[in-house]
Parts: sequence; structure tokens; C-alpha cells
Amino acid sequence: MPYQTIRLSKRDTIAYLDLRRAEQGNRIDGQLLQELAAACADINDDPQVRVAILSGGDASVFSLGWDMSLLAAEGGPARRREFLGYAFDCLPQLSRPVICAINGDAISAGLELALACDVRLACAEAHFALPETSWGLIPLGGGSQRLARIVGRGKALELILTAEAIDAQEAHRIGLVSQVVPRDRLMAEAVALAERIAARGPIAVRYAKEAVSKGLDMTLEQALRFETDLTIILQTTEDRAEGVRAFLDKRPPQFQGR
Repeated sequence: MPYQTIRLSKRDTIAYLDLRRAEQGNRIDGQLLQELAAACADINDDPQVRVAILSGGDASVFSLGWDMSLLAAEGGPARRREFLGYAFDCLPQLSRPVICAINGDAISAGLELALACDVRLACAEAHFALPETSWGLIPLGGGSQRLARIVGRGKALELILTAEAIDAQEAHRIGLVSQVVPRDRLMAEAVALAERIAARGPIAVRYAKEAVSKGLDMTLEQALRFETDLTIILQTTEDRAEGVRAFLDKRPPQFQGR
């Protein structure tokens, strides 16, 4: 489908998702959400893609949050229960890992979009905030749940209750982002990380994402059983046999995703 608010491109085994509302600060509206979901479906259907990278594209920010026209629509923020709360689910539900290259400020829904990705890298100039309590609201797009799962309950509550921003260095210290790099090196570092992941067994990578993501919502006993089930399935794949052969032959494995 033709996209207007995002750009989807693919090179080798990596898919690139770039936001394209630079003049609006990459604010998130209904059209962008629909196109993001369609792009994720496209990636899921492409067996060649092993990793996706999401970025703010050509904008000087990653995303400044919701487009107010979306919140002002009929029902307003009350639509959270039936729509906004699940707005970014296409990213964690994507079977491929998603790396978020945060090229500037990630505020409100912009931060929630980044939180829905699997790994986050940020440029040194980026700031992060969930300012909703200063508007008399709570985070609308999953921020109250995903942030706590990433940085812990105490720090998440501090950021949400104060509605104050933190810089990239603090975001790295608390584990919100895994790397802070100069802006001109951000995409190169994201691509380098994507290439390292893409070189691993693609089925194993998908199952590893599923094991971690779903396991967090299970008891430890259930999660360990789930991990074992996935391991048993992997034993039947050609990639697993190739991995063993490559180890014995002391050569890089040639995974085919089968």
C-alpha cells in the first residue's frame, strides 16, 4: 500500500521504518497508526526480513507525541480503552526484533512508540518524557505498563508522576536505552546492531523474542515450561542442525530460516 506518514524500505535482511511527519514533529495521528500496522504486516509476510529499524526519519525529533486532532476526536482520550491503549501493539507482536533509533526528543506517545520496540538506541541530544499527568491524564498508549517493565516500578512511577523529562544519559543509566551515540552515528550503530542480530539463526531470534515477551506475563514455572517448548521445536529445524555443523567445522553458520 502507498504510505504517506511513514516510509518502508528494505535492504538485504533489514526493514527500515521511518516516520514522515517532520513538519508536525512526527506527531502520531490515526493515519500513521494505520500505516504502521500495515507496514508491520508487510514485514511479517516477508521471509527475507530478519530485523526492523524504526526511526524518526528526517525530523530533528523522534516524535513529540499525539496529534491533538486524534485526542480531540469524538470520545477524546476516553478512546484509550478501545483504541489508544493498543495503538503500538503491532511492534511487540511483530515476529522480528525491532530496533528503535531515537534521533531526538521522544515525548508522550513518541516515548510510548519507542517503548513498544525491543531495543532502543538514542542520540546524545534526545530527551524523554511522559507528561500526561501535567495535562490531567495518564499515559494513553501503554506507557504506564511498558515503562515499568523496562526500568522498574520505582523509576517508572517517578517519571510518570512528576511528568518531568530526562536526558539521554539518564535514560541510559536507568536502562531505558541501551546505547547513547552521536547523532551522526546513530543509524550506523543501529544498522550494525541489526546486522549482528540478522546473522543469528532467524527462527531462534524470533523464538527468543517470543520467549522473553510472553514470559514476562507468566509465572516463572509457566515461563520456563514455555521456554522448553520452544527449545524442543527448534531441535527439529534445519538451522539448528546447521548451527551444530558450523560449530564442529569451525566456520560461520549459513542459516536459511528453516
